[in-house]
Amino acid sequence: MIPTRLGELDVAVQGQGPVAVLWHSLYVDDGSWDRVAEGMARTRRLVRITGPGHGRSAPRLEPFTIDDCAGAADEVLAALHLEGRVDWVGNAWGGHVGAAFAAAHPERVRTLAAFNAPMQPLAASEARPAKLAERIIRLVGAIGPVRSGVTTALLSEDTRRSDPDAVAYVDGCLRSADPRALANAIRSVSLGRPDLRPLLPRVAAPTLLVTTRDSVLWPRPLVAAAAASMPNSTVACAKGGHLTPLESPDETMLLVAELWARA
Repeated sequence: MIPTRLGELDVAVQGQGPVAVLWHSLYVDDGSWDRVAEGMARTRRLVRITGPGHGRSAPRLEPFTIDDCAGAADEVLAALHLEGRVDWVGNAWGGHVGAAFAAAHPERVRTLAAFNAPMQPLAASEARPAKLAERIIRLVGAIGPVRSGVTTALLSEDTRRSDPDAVAYVDGCLRSADPRALANAIRSVSLGRPDLRPLLPRVAAPTLLVTTRDSVLWPRPLVAAAAASMPNSTVACAKGGHLTPLESPDETMLLVAELWARA
């Protein structure tokens, strides 16, 4: 547990080698990396950060920003005496934090991999389900219909049908979350997410932007436009839904390994 501007954050460190920072998606926690961590840890020292209001990290009830999260990650690295460059691997929320961190500290980032991390703000139609989930979670907690809706939003139909462990994992994260802290996180980094596209030209590190074949939130034209604004980026399209490292671990490890080799 490392003190940061966002409260104490749960941080797991594993493996040896150059440092890679992993930050997960909203609604889940550090466990979403479990299926890829062992493979990545063969060549990297992983610093797996659980965001505020998730997992065992301290619940936070005050609003915070993506920049606050990037600052907290910097504080985690300082507390671990890790001052060199890092490979950043982020899923959704974690990809947003990685873009902000890479733009603020270009000298600190060796590579950036951002999975399912739309850089534009939520459109009104996209925000409605999140607003409803936030309101219900804040008032009565993550009750059954909310857990079902979030699971459907995060996992592809194929995953929900064929991977009961992934479904149980997402459901467990929602059941164990502090309702007020989770609602605050939804407001802060989903509903309140700013337009991150102006940051992208400042991300100098080799970057991989990954979407999925049927993504509604980050369709391929928007991914391509984001990549075109960056000095050194590539685009990939993966299988599964919103939680690629959980749903498609082999593909995730291959894509990240290719990025690291390219760098």
